[in-house]
Amino acid sequence: EEHHTLNTKMTLSHAAKEMGKWCDGITGMEGSSGYLALIIVTAVGWLWINDSLPFQANGASKQIEEEEEEEVPDPPRNFTITQLRHFDGTVDQRTDEKKPVYLSVNGTVFDVSNGRDFYGPGGPYEVFAGRECGAALATMSFDEKLLDDVSACENLGVGDKNELRNWMEKFEHYRCYPIKGKLVPDDKLPSPDRIITMEELGKYDGNVQEVPEEFVGYGAAPIYVGAGNKVFDVSFGGVPMYGKDGPYQKFAGKDVSRALALMSFDPADLENTDVSDLEETKIKVLNDWINTFETKKGYPVVGKLGKEDAE
Repeated sequence: EEHHTLNTKMTLSHAAKEMGKWCDGITGMEGSSGYLALIIVTAVGWLWINDSLPFQANGASKQIEEEEEEEVPDPPRNFTITQLRHFDGTVDQRTDEKKPVYLSVNGTVFDVSNGRDFYGPGGPYEVFAGRECGAALATMSFDEKLLDDVSACENLGVGDKNELRNWMEKFEHYRCYPIKGKLVPDDKLPSPDRIITMEELGKYDGNVQEVPEEFVGYGAAPIYVGAGNKVFDVSFGGVPMYGKDGPYQKFAGKDVSRALALMSFDPADLENTDVSDLEETKIKVLNDWINTFETKKGYPVVGKLGKEDAE
């Protein structure tokens, strides 16, 4: 080892001497290599102080921070069975892009898009994509009867419940699949035929962050929007829009039939719920909004306002 070190020192010394001779030959001055080294050090120092070095520590870290800056995730939301089925990893006919792959385990919805090879189209577990599959995973079964049935998880035996917990832990902590929200079974949704008063409607205005106790299994507090004679819960996918500080939070907790028909944010239109004086074309706009809420967005109808439907 000492012999190797000695040889290294001799090699470096020889190289330094040869470099010195080369510098003297170029400049015509004896000992010019020292001046050259001083100039290089000074230049590097100036670049370092002025953040001009491409490898300068702070600049590099700033660049990395900018490149690796993560998008702010959407707040938790609620899913209906029908909404969840959309996220099966197939190609979206409207955009020609692949849809994310979501699945629910005991009511918790995970984004398993990073496991598309397993859960996406053509994967060995593709049957679970867009479905509640907790009981099926716990029992290692592909039985269709176990899918989309959150209550089946409650009826598992002790051993299978342990297996269910293992799957939950694997998805959340080992695979680190993002949690998107909660699946609310149809039988846990409020009746679409119940009458909702304006006072009750106003309680769900997007300002409440914690889920009320009566909404067991929800991932986000309900947000109600009235349109026509229907009340929609837009917490099923519309939290960023109608939730706290969202661009349409003004509509939350209100009957916005007139505002929708007129495409208006005018406070007067938000407070006035009467549409009887509007022309037919405006009523059509309102009905188009109602169709969008119910069909395209899939927001569940959770009650009625007790008035005639807009025609």
